[in-house]
Amino acid sequence: MSTRTPAPVPTLSEERTPSRHGWVQALAAVLTGLGAMVLVAGLGLWAAGAGDLPDGAFPRVVAATVVTAVGGSVGLTGDAGDLAETAGGLTVMPLSVTLVGALVMGAGFLRPLRHRAVAGARELAGWAARVAVLWLLGLTGLAFAARQTFAVSLGDGTLGDIGDLLGASPRIGFTTDVPPTLLAGLLWLAAVLALALLVSRGAPLPARLLRFQESVRPAAYAMVVLLLVFVGLGIVIGLVVAVTRGQPAQSLALVLLGMPNLVWLALTTGLGATWEGRVEGPFGLPMPHVLDDVLRTPDTATLNLNTLSGYDGKVWWLLVVDAVLLPAAAFLMAARSPARMRAWQHAVHMAVALALTVLVICLLGRISAHYGLSVLGIGDLGGNLSGSLFLRARMWGALGLALLWGLVTGFLGALLARRVHRRGEVGNR
Repeated sequence: MSTRTPAPVPTLSEERTPSRHGWVQALAAVLTGLGAMVLVAGLGLWAAGAGDLPDGAFPRVVAATVVTAVGGSVGLTGDAGDLAETAGGLTVMPLSVTLVGALVMGAGFLRPLRHRAVAGARELAGWAARVAVLWLLGLTGLAFAARQTFAVSLGDGTLGDIGDLLGASPRIGFTTDVPPTLLAGLLWLAAVLALALLVSRGAPLPARLLRFQESVRPAAYAMVVLLLVFVGLGIVIGLVVAVTRGQPAQSLALVLLGMPNLVWLALTTGLGATWEGRVEGPFGLPMPHVLDDVLRTPDTATLNLNTLSGYDGKVWWLLVVDAVLLPAAAFLMAARSPARMRAWQHAVHMAVALALTVLVICLLGRISAHYGLSVLGIGDLGGNLSGSLFLRARMWGALGLALLWGLVTGFLGALLARRVHRRGEVGNR
């Protein structure tokens, strides 16, 4: 027998209490978020050796990195004259920069709303609009700054001799397509602000949405904690590797630019998901050598527990890590949920939340890059001046496995949380 404690009902004075979230607060939130992203991107690129780029290109490369971190469109460009041909493209998100920006922007958005029980939809929309306007202005500046070209030597072989004879002086670089970048940046910001409202238990919601917070907020919070725990483990492992095996600059660059790219791929691989890809030419992945070895094949390679274990048997620990952390996340979700929820409801919530999380990882973790140069058809976009890489998940298989893992671990987490005191019920259960 249990006694249910009614949820506190906000008073009229609480609902009408004005929040201090004007233009100054919006400017502070945007500048802090952009500043954090620029700092992380700059340190990561410096550790990767980008500080030695010619023509003072380092600040522009930093700007391009921040642009790609929010889904912006940065394309490779080339100019080799009338007698030469270039081709290139790049799709990658440095998720370390993305994650830092999301955390800082989310915290800045929520800060003026703290200590509130309820906020009207118009109030929240107005506050988000102020942040969005200033965010778009800052992103526009970065997009126009993210442009640079570099001269490329054709080498000492036949291609170089022909280039010298014909006066072909190739230049390669990058540029930003501003309209798609602003659209992607706006969608990224909207997702960050919405997720911040979902994750934070103390963030105010419009009265009409309060009924959804009991089912959505615990699951969203558990997934964010799960992702952050994986990143934390990756950082610890990266620092240990840097100390014990040398190459601290390379490890630091990986931590500051692509650690979530690696550990979130490991999360899905531990679930049993399969990725496929290929690496060709001078391109490389900011990942352990075992992944580069697996993907450097003439044909498209598959990347999963079976293929990776052929190179290093320790990859089976990914399965163990998932088997420990997913029930822990499900337990956290259940412990933050009302006690009246049944185990099967927790299982469904966990399955949906994990499937959505894996979907986001599969979309954000894709990598695609290629570049090539030919002069009078010689080279055929090949040789040392070309390369390509891609990495993508087999989406439907990954989502199916996420649903299965979510159902099992969600049910288990609900059973583990039965003896934990939760909101809405006291006494014996």
